[in-house]
Amino acid sequence: MNKAAPIDSGAWPELPLAGWQDTYATLHMWTQIVGKIRLALAPPLNHWWQVTLYVTPRGLTTSAIPHGTRTFAVDFDFLDHVLRITTSDGRVSTRPLRAEPVADFYAATVAALRDLDLDVRIWSTPVEIEGPIPFESDYQHAAYDPDAAQRFWRILVQADRVFTDFRSRFLGKVSPSHLFWGALDLAVTRFSGRIAPKHGPVPNIADRVVQEAYSHEVSSLGFWPGGGPLPEPVFYAYAYPEPPGFKDARIEPEDAYYSPDMGEFVLPYEVVRTSPSPDATLLSFAQSTYNAAADLAGWERAALER
Repeated sequence: MNKAAPIDSGAWPELPLAGWQDTYATLHMWTQIVGKIRLALAPPLNHWWQVTLYVTPRGLTTSAIPHGTRTFAVDFDFLDHVLRITTSDGRVSTRPLRAEPVADFYAATVAALRDLDLDVRIWSTPVEIEGPIPFESDYQHAAYDPDAAQRFWRILVQADRVFTDFRSRFLGKVSPSHLFWGALDLAVTRFSGRIAPKHGPVPNIADRVVQEAYSHEVSSLGFWPGGGPLPEPVFYAYAYPEPPGFKDARIEPEDAYYSPDMGEFVLPYEVVRTSPSPDATLLSFAQSTYNAAADLAGWERAALER
């Protein structure tokens, strides 16, 4: 008889935003560098899906990136705390993840790619943030707390696992569970199949980026470490276009609320982490926000759901 896997009491670790803000800011820039490498080479997919990173059993990966007849991947390993570049012809480059300026990380990553005969050119200005500093000039962000980085990844492992379960219940078009490095949030998105109204401007994001991301009607679920009006990590859910009555819908669990500042429902990560059943709590949030979006917008649910 197969025994159930033991429950890992550290599966949903604490991660108060105030305790790792400097590492968060630096890691955010590092993921943008790696994400832009994928953006430069991967063929376009719906809604910028070709640029995202994916959760692995050790960290985050670009997955295979084409480069001529070769492919390569760039991985953050948050167990051994290294950046690893592997190629389809068996070459490997590794470098420790450690406290250092973004400028040094950028220079070392570019040099490692060059040593592997991977010619990649990226636009070196960060996106989706206020006051961006070009990577080669950024000596301001230089923190790396290995424990905090690993805690962040462990949360992503759990969120990705639950998001993938939620994704599997949908027959229609649905994104992978993937990390968008622009805001450093993990998301999974369901689509009604209908074209959406043209999206308006969003601060610090090019219009063409936003309009491609929201070209079709969506209900989206995600995890974000927090910042700005939300000084704590949260799960979030929104609909675009937001149907009338959405913000007043009854959402589970009762600790979830609609944030006017964010224009979406949020569920504090602490509520999930401290729940007797984190999976069930998060899935109730995912399902109830989707139900509200789909019902109020008149999605053809019978054709889209298992």
